[in-house]
Amino acid sequence: MSDDERTVQLEQFRGGYAAVVDALEGISEEELDQRPAPEEWSPREVVHHLADSEAMAYTRLRRVLADDDPLIQAYDEPGWARRLHYERPIGASLAVLAAVRTASLELLERLTPEEWERTGTHEESGVYGVRRWLRIYAKHSHDHADQIRRARRGEI
Repeated sequence: MSDDERTVQLEQFRGGYAAVVDALEGISEEELDQRPAPEEWSPREVVHHLADSEAMAYTRLRRVLADDDPLIQAYDEPGWARRLHYERPIGASLAVLAAVRTASLELLERLTPEEWERTGTHEESGVYGVRRWLRIYAKHSHDHADQIRRARRGEI
């Protein structure tokens, strides 16, 4: 990843929370629970997933930076959605998304060139480093913001 690519990805990461808030603008309680298809998540469930995923990302980034060759564990996203009461209000999950993303951005902006090269091993996908982490999470909130918009329109 070049410095220019990293700068673009950091800016994308920085805008992820705003993209989700924008996608939720003016949403009704009915729309929050609207599924575009039986197996698809509602906007409410997407917001809770984003908070849980961001919290997991927070831990993963710190493990890669602070531990030597850490094992990065996977988690069962659909299982979490079923077991962690994703029908609850979204305010706290939005606050988690904002706070954790801000804390990770502050950390990323201070990394040395050597720290950008740190890696661990993801139990499902192999080598997992800071650069890969950023590639994944720079677009994650944007992808789910698009998912929220599609759900609101009744599209898959």
